[in-house]
Amino acid sequence: MTIDEAKKQFLADAEARKLKDKTVYKYRLLFRHLEEFAKLQGIRFVKQLDTPTLRKFRASWKDNNLAALKKLERLRSFFRFARENGWVETNPAGEIKNPKVAMRPTLPFSRDEMFAILKQAAKSIDQGHQNGRENACRLRVLLLLLRCTGLRIGDAVSCSIDRLNNGKIRLYTQKTGTHVHCPLPEFVVKELEAVPTMSARYWFWTGNGKLETAVADWQGRLADLCRDAKIKKGHAHRMRDTFAVELLLAGVPLERVSILLGHTSVKVTERHYSPWIRERQEQAEADVKRTWAHDPIALLETKGTPGVHQ
Repeated sequence: MTIDEAKKQFLADAEARKLKDKTVYKYRLLFRHLEEFAKLQGIRFVKQLDTPTLRKFRASWKDNNLAALKKLERLRSFFRFARENGWVETNPAGEIKNPKVAMRPTLPFSRDEMFAILKQAAKSIDQGHQNGRENACRLRVLLLLLRCTGLRIGDAVSCSIDRLNNGKIRLYTQKTGTHVHCPLPEFVVKELEAVPTMSARYWFWTGNGKLETAVADWQGRLADLCRDAKIKKGHAHRMRDTFAVELLLAGVPLERVSILLGHTSVKVTERHYSPWIRERQEQAEADVKRTWAHDPIALLETKGTPGVHQ
């Protein structure tokens, strides 16, 4: 089985499984890199890609950290497919150890930063010309949607208008078929209903062309807005971090935060937000100590009640 033919069959299967366009795109990117590497090495067949060769392939990657781990997982997925089809006897990528991943620290916006960003967004609306004003209005509403739902920017840009119903946004559908919704503040609902949409179906996307291009455009506008507001590292994922951290600090159980974020397990949420969970624990400890002033059991020792140590 040639690498080229294996690629075609794998991608055809991925599309038949209705994988997301973004996922299929990443597999295509992996195959492009693999084919470039194979050509340089004089390799044509899948069986020639043994574990030492794949280690050499990984050494050629420019990806680091989590991106390298995800790429390795996609490589393993391809070779599982190859093994199931009898092209190889074992999964050579399965023997490659995971790269060490330094988790990206969460960096929520402070409330002052959020106010500064929204103030700059309002200023951009006031100063913009017709087309610029409409995009400025959309950017403000996109910011509010990101902050109030925790959606990733790609999911927010591709969020269809029909997902807003009764003051709630449908975030995603679980494997069980159950929809997960997030309620929105009334003023955000009104702004979503009033903002000029880019198409009949979407607020922030025409639906034509690649979603990645539309997302990159909005990311650029957000970065420019944050720069004008004197906010450093003003990227969209910080809105998601802010959404999660504010929930945790308000005492929302980790399991519920995990569901709203669409994480595959609570462990993923805990790994990303463990510093803020500790802060929430400190808040809980402080709450307990405040009760001691009125707790009769806690007051026994201070009042010298006889028989306490009996």
